[in-house]
Amino acid sequence: MVGSRLSLEEKMRAFLMEDIGFGDITSEALIDEGQVAKARLFYREDGIAAGLEEVETLFRILGCDVTTLETDGNAVKAGETLMEIEGPARSLLAGERAALNILGRMTGIATAVAKMVVEASKVSKNVRVASMRKTAPGLRELDKKAVALGGGDTHRFRLDDCVLIKDNHLALMPSVAEAVRLARDRVSFTKKIEVEVGTLEEAVEAAEAGADIIMLDNMPPEEIRRCLAHLDEKGLREGRIYEASGGINPENVAEYAASGVDVMSMGFFTHSVRSLNVKLKIEME
Repeated sequence: MVGSRLSLEEKMRAFLMEDIGFGDITSEALIDEGQVAKARLFYREDGIAAGLEEVETLFRILGCDVTTLETDGNAVKAGETLMEIEGPARSLLAGERAALNILGRMTGIATAVAKMVVEASKVSKNVRVASMRKTAPGLRELDKKAVALGGGDTHRFRLDDCVLIKDNHLALMPSVAEAVRLARDRVSFTKKIEVEVGTLEEAVEAAEAGADIIMLDNMPPEEIRRCLAHLDEKGLREGRIYEASGGINPENVAEYAASGVDVMSMGFFTHSVRSLNVKLKIEME
């Protein structure tokens, strides 16, 4: 069993320990122990602020005074000061890379999500843009937070969030309907049941079996339209959530949004994230 989630401070301490090791030998060789400095944190390109709470916590652990001038989730212009940090020069240098890694990654995710949400909303006002569990171990909580800050849906955080019957589950089951029946019998009524399907026939079987959410996996937008039209004809469209997943990216997100699905889930945000360019500029006190 996995233990309880780390607190924010514990997580930042772990990140610092990973990067600092037994000490910053460069700074210890060059910088006097009592030297004080201040720094300004800013993006070099426009983006959605994300990770400021984490970075503030990180520098406070290192004994610095922090003034945060922006709020996570806000759109921020290039060059605009996000945070001012003051304290021991060695501490500023020791925390610099961990802070930039966190802020750059989280902002990159939030910014990508925000852009996808805008593109999707141009063709469908109600479709949700969601992330997946395709995150690096240890970073899921931060990645999912960044998705939410960008206006996206976090989908499942963990395996205990909801039932998601995938292709490898179905490979071990006699049928889609039997998998849904067993899940309904054995899992709490408080949990929704989702089934991943790859064909119209499987979608119909899942819907008739009583699945709450049906994921249309790796279906092109035109095939999704035909599938949803057929389900509508059979009276299986209403009362269920239909989700598109697989290969959705900035180039085709509008096509998938126009296909009629309720949710588009994608790993693009987290497994292909482009960190935003962020800078920590240190000055002498």
